[in-house]
Amino acid sequence: MDCRSIIAPTPPMGWNSWNTFGENIDEKLVKDVANIFVRDGYKDAGYEYVVIDDLWEADERTADGKLTWDTDKFPSGIPALADYIHSKGLKFGIYSCSGIRTCAGKPASYGYEEVDAQTFAEWGVDFLKYDYCYKPMGVSGPELYRKMGQALRATGRPILFSACEWGHNNPATWGRFAGAHMWRTTGDIVDSWDSMLNIAEKQAGLEVYAGPNAWNDPDMLVVGMYGRGNAADGGMSDTEYKVHFALWCMLASPLMIGCDVRKATVATKQILLNPGFISVNQDPLGVQGRGIGYNDKDWEGQDFQVWSKPLSDGSIAVAFFNFNGDRARTMVAPWAALAIHDHRPCHVLDLWTAQEVGTFDRYVEAHVQPHDVVMYKVTPAPSDAKIQHQRVRKAGCDGC
Repeated sequence: MDCRSIIAPTPPMGWNSWNTFGENIDEKLVKDVANIFVRDGYKDAGYEYVVIDDLWEADERTADGKLTWDTDKFPSGIPALADYIHSKGLKFGIYSCSGIRTCAGKPASYGYEEVDAQTFAEWGVDFLKYDYCYKPMGVSGPELYRKMGQALRATGRPILFSACEWGHNNPATWGRFAGAHMWRTTGDIVDSWDSMLNIAEKQAGLEVYAGPNAWNDPDMLVVGMYGRGNAADGGMSDTEYKVHFALWCMLASPLMIGCDVRKATVATKQILLNPGFISVNQDPLGVQGRGIGYNDKDWEGQDFQVWSKPLSDGSIAVAFFNFNGDRARTMVAPWAALAIHDHRPCHVLDLWTAQEVGTFDRYVEAHVQPHDVVMYKVTPAPSDAKIQHQRVRKAGCDGC
């Protein structure tokens, strides 16, 4: 057991300003997001962190070497903003960088790790996103994160440490030892189907490193952006955003909203607030899901995938992904692939609709439309449960 407090027993949930707003942030926006979190049910669903990304900073440090804020954007100051977020029962997050400048050119924390960590603690910060731009040559990236991790622990304040290292040095293998509670495994996501899938496929093989207080981070959600904002790149349909959210939930990924929640559509809220999908992500067992029945380290040609994720109550989340944009497909999840005895009856619940599907033995199947997902919860039932027998359609057997 390491010496970190258990700050993130389940994947962190919240909102980050970067994907939509970039430099266009101010204290009114952040307060509005906090108010929406409370009013529209995000807080009740588990979203608790409100995080401001790069460009909150003044151009230079103060005379005594401390970071300070852009007074035009944050006239009341960062400590007052943190107090406001806390008054809503939420937690406040901020951004810095491990190099000599942030990605947008503001003062960063290289050489100031202890000073900045103490400053953040005094301001009431609960979450630090720590980026990787402008790293000095010859300096070890993992060592930079270890220094900030140690500095944060030394403050005595529980601050969630998000290591945004972009996957350059395989942070899954050392992130927890640097004191991080989550670590970026890839470069930045943009709001497109191809970007989302490319990032998701890079999570294969990282399952062993994920668990309570230590999460692989495939970057923030783009659900509900619709091709607008700082990370815009064509956008996706609501069904494709549903696939994106389901993947992140199965991956036990942090769920950091990137859209403008003030303008969220009904469909966006249905996705981001879906209790069934969120329950899979937040399951306390903390296992990262993975594909079954194919080589999950090589997605090429794998348009139809079945994933599983063991849950703490003995049930299993099963997701049927159709990444093909042209045709529907029936897919099968056999009990043997889920480590369930073939003849064990299991109750099946549709996690999107919260509707019972039935009780089956040997397998369950789902018919999935193009660029869509069906996610079930499969729960072993008493042996005398009534079985609903199925006939496997031939089309659904190919490649299962």
